[in-house]
Amino acid sequence: MNVQDLRGRFADLWHRHENGEDVEVSGTLEIIGASFTANQPTIFGALDEDYIQRELDWYLSRSLNVEDIPGKTPPIWRTVADKDGHINSNYGHLMFSEQNYDQLHSAIAQIHMQPDGRRAVAVYTRPSIHVEWNENGRSDFICTNAVNYYQRGGKVHAVVQMRSNDAVFGFRNDLAWQDFCLALVAHETGSEKGTITWQPGSIHVYARHYHLIEHYVKTGEFDVSLKA
Repeated sequence: MNVQDLRGRFADLWHRHENGEDVEVSGTLEIIGASFTANQPTIFGALDEDYIQRELDWYLSRSLNVEDIPGKTPPIWRTVADKDGHINSNYGHLMFSEQNYDQLHSAIAQIHMQPDGRRAVAVYTRPSIHVEWNENGRSDFICTNAVNYYQRGGKVHAVVQMRSNDAVFGFRNDLAWQDFCLALVAHETGSEKGTITWQPGSIHVYARHYHLIEHYVKTGEFDVSLKA
């Protein structure tokens, strides 16, 4: 399955919803346990290249405060942060910080040790997230669980395993980050960049974005402009 196939599954859910079937889960149309090749940069909604770059810059700063996002901080980040702006989910911190055992370079080291191995895993979340997600009033339970890297046939491929993924803003922004990381792994291992397989436990479209599915069903257009 690829991104186009996933759109088709959401279109089917939307049709069922419109026909009165009870397919909503907590105000979303949801697909459980999907696995698809992330062969397009967005599922629904046009890319916001400016925001993607700002979020990437923030990730690379490793700051755990949303007020350090360059430019205007998106409301969603302020919603999940504590009163002082602190969160758990700066992916640059999780991947490059010694505090989190330098996950990405640890995965790269595993490829160097055993090029055809299966231990090159970068772990994003942690067992303690069950008690840390709501510290000091925040609401930030890390969405990405882990990413496995596999070097095969001169290419390195990524398998992204997610706890939860918004199919509109979440997918396109997270995919941009994962593409950046895969390019880094490929460079550091002397490989070509391969495919990204996306495996979210839950991938969903919120009710406020159902109109994007409707527009896609009626026109075939999926890259409607939206701001983060």
